[in-house]
Amino acid sequence: MSASSHRLDPRARHLLRALVQQYIAHGEPVGSRTLARQSGLDVSAATIRNIMADLEELGLVAAPHTSAGRVPTAHGYRVFIDSLIELPPPDSGLLRQLAGQLPQGQGTQGLLAGAGELLSAMSQSVGVVTVPQRAAFAFRHIEFVPIDGQRVLVVLVFMDHEVQNRIVQTRRPFSPEELEQAARHLNRHYAGRTWPEIRAALLAELRATRSELERTLSAAVELSEQALPEAAEDMLVAGQTRLMGNPDLADLERLRGLFDAFAEKRELLGLLERCAKAQGVRIFIGEESGLAPLGACAVVTAPYAVNGRVLGVLGVIGPTRMAYDKVIPLVQATAELVGQALKDTAPAP
Repeated sequence: MSASSHRLDPRARHLLRALVQQYIAHGEPVGSRTLARQSGLDVSAATIRNIMADLEELGLVAAPHTSAGRVPTAHGYRVFIDSLIELPPPDSGLLRQLAGQLPQGQGTQGLLAGAGELLSAMSQSVGVVTVPQRAAFAFRHIEFVPIDGQRVLVVLVFMDHEVQNRIVQTRRPFSPEELEQAARHLNRHYAGRTWPEIRAALLAELRATRSELERTLSAAVELSEQALPEAAEDMLVAGQTRLMGNPDLADLERLRGLFDAFAEKRELLGLLERCAKAQGVRIFIGEESGLAPLGACAVVTAPYAVNGRVLGVLGVIGPTRMAYDKVIPLVQATAELVGQALKDTAPAP
């Protein structure tokens, strides 16, 4: 909880909550008379002005030069989220609605892309989803196809129906019979396990055997070392253009910086990786993200997991004037559904 919230009496907390809710709903600076009507407190407009002056001194609200009303600052939003927001109880109807709109049978990439689009459409902001590395998924079937010399085409079919093809360069030529035996051994003994697990098990099996299997195992080990490249984590971004019509992000330079950050991805991925290490929803307001292009934005994220193992992070990026009481449950529910949809594709830890 923010230190500033400890310094607020119940009346000031009530008025700050009312001001933030009113500003989020209407986007206009909130005056004392409006607060007097909306707050339900039996106090005069003069008393409210005095309380607003105290909140301004604490850095929780600010008065734009063109208006007598006040708007919440980034610090004010933080106090609101940490201690004043009233989140609705879990909504089974929202879960059913989201489940009905997430794509089915399109593999992990299609599911995650659909989740990003859904987050963007329902929040009218940008949806972001990190894509797990293929090493997190169990494989279903493998084939080795000789090309020429020491080049082999590896065809990997994963449990989530994704298929990857990769051409590898081997240290020595392998005959079609050797490739077939290596693939048969992998499919028979290791289907349903992840590739890092398979490589470790193959090496252990090779050290333990001195039989006719050794040549097959040696081929399987060499091919498995290259079959799955160590790919950098990726991120899907959906709905950037929705920000262009948002009056809170109307500054062209600010928008250009945002779009550059979405295109470059590296810094955003770093931020989301930090979120993957924390449980539950993480929220960054303005400069809290540490990324200059997000200085006027809020980021709401949640990790999605399978069998207790976090595979990635998804969330929403939009202006700080965001309907947090709707976006937070939306992000939570989407992360839960994505994890459920992937539960049969990644093995237990």
